[in-house]
Amino acid sequence: MGQAGMAEAAVRYLRSGRTLAVEALPRPELRCVREDERAPVEQAEFRRVLGSFASGVTVVTAPGAEPAGFACQSFSSLSLDPPLIAFMVGRTSTTWPRIAQAGVFCVNVLSAEQGELCRAFAVSGADKFAGVAHDPAPASGSPRLAGTLAWIDCTIHAVHTGGDHLIVVGRVDALGTGDGDGEPPLLFHRGRFL
Repeated sequence: MGQAGMAEAAVRYLRSGRTLAVEALPRPELRCVREDERAPVEQAEFRRVLGSFASGVTVVTAPGAEPAGFACQSFSSLSLDPPLIAFMVGRTSTTWPRIAQAGVFCVNVLSAEQGELCRAFAVSGADKFAGVAHDPAPASGSPRLAGTLAWIDCTIHAVHTGGDHLIVVGRVDALGTGDGDGEPPLLFHRGRFL
């Protein structure tokens, strides 16, 4: 049986309602590196090596009297049933608390022509929406940016800690392709756009 067949069998089993006794593995001990210890991997080397992985670029937005938004390259689909996505945000982000308070957000998938838009949403403290065409996403009312490849309108489903970042899981309430559908995506690789 191939991988697809095994996955289908696992889904059928889980949907059957039968329970399977599985012993939980012990959780690994998580702790910070002390001042007198060497980090297992140097941050500069970590960034250099992982920069070899090209990623798509998004802008995550949320509604409000003053809408919130930030550029995000750590975005991924997570689950088909139920439909879930995930993105990671730095714990020191000043935009994240506004999105968390809204409880909803829209992920805007950027096209290759939207590098300047990404840069505008990557700065802190500026009016990121000045001169940016957008309309409200249908479920959340979050800004849906013009010219994007796609948009995913979500409700916050869960938030998990992940080192110096938070892992935000969103339940997808609506989604679609944007005005830029058919254009190539904006990619980030080794510190620059492709």
